[in-house]
Amino acid sequence: MSVYGSFPGTRPRRLRTSPAVRRMVAETRLHPSDLILPAFVREGISEPVPISAMPGVVQHTRDTLRKAAVEARQAGVSGIMLFGVPEDAKKDALGSAGTDPDGILQVAIRDVRAEVGDDLVIMSDLCLDEYTDHGHCGVLDADGRVDNDATLERYAEMAQVQADAGVHMVGPSGMMDGQVGVVRDALDTIGKEDVAILAYTVKYASAFYGPFREAVGSSLVGDRRTYQQDSANVRESLRELALDLDEGADIVMVKPAGPYLDILAKIADSVDVPVAAYQISGEYAMVEAAAERGWIDRDKAILESLMGIKRAGADMILTYWATEVARSL
Repeated sequence: MSVYGSFPGTRPRRLRTSPAVRRMVAETRLHPSDLILPAFVREGISEPVPISAMPGVVQHTRDTLRKAAVEARQAGVSGIMLFGVPEDAKKDALGSAGTDPDGILQVAIRDVRAEVGDDLVIMSDLCLDEYTDHGHCGVLDADGRVDNDATLERYAEMAQVQADAGVHMVGPSGMMDGQVGVVRDALDTIGKEDVAILAYTVKYASAFYGPFREAVGSSLVGDRRTYQQDSANVRESLRELALDLDEGADIVMVKPAGPYLDILAKIADSVDVPVAAYQISGEYAMVEAAAERGWIDRDKAILESLMGIKRAGADMILTYWATEVARSL
């Protein structure tokens, strides 16, 4: 006789007996509209360029980016986050291509907006690292350190040109103090009050960004630990959160997602605004590399990783698998 024979109400396994039962009682559900596709568009290429550290991801041409946006919309993905990759010759100390109305990111925003209109939320990375010859996210001072306030002036310009190009939402990602407030003021000043801010509220200095550096053709030498967060710290994240909310953030984000699920859960429990999480390039690359070697079941690992992020409290997830996963749900 089973040890549970006298206690008929104590069998949780009854609700695990079949896929249909498990679906019915699932506490966390993933939907295509939870997903946002990050996408790279590179200037001066005629064919997509594969990113070696991110199998299946490419630097798009303008034409293939339009196609990717349409495919994401058709799959039910809610948004696309655009990253511009300028020609090396256009990089300079101030990241001037980032504020050029005809720079690659601004052109791409116009392209995608013309293609999908308001049917897909068009987001843009608001940072200088892709455009500077030193690879840092801001303007450097005489000592070679990132000058916070000088960088904020550049971010204000970036916000305005991206808004003029037709973006729905900007993503200030450089982790400068006061960036959300400065961007909000810059947008409001030109009558773009409806352009929302996806704040990179919690962005850790992470080893998992490696493949992304290839994706954007980064010129960085050194690291960004003087302005991105230390992985040892938790309270610092909550301080950043309070500042971003006070400055007008519409959505707050945790990046990376997988290694920082504890931080994501704390943030989600603390706010009444939507919470995003970015499943970054290194998280993607690890699964793809392990699956290529036959060490894990790729599709199951992808879904499990996304479910963990959603379960921790993310309302939306930026993931390079967005379109693929959306089609499968």
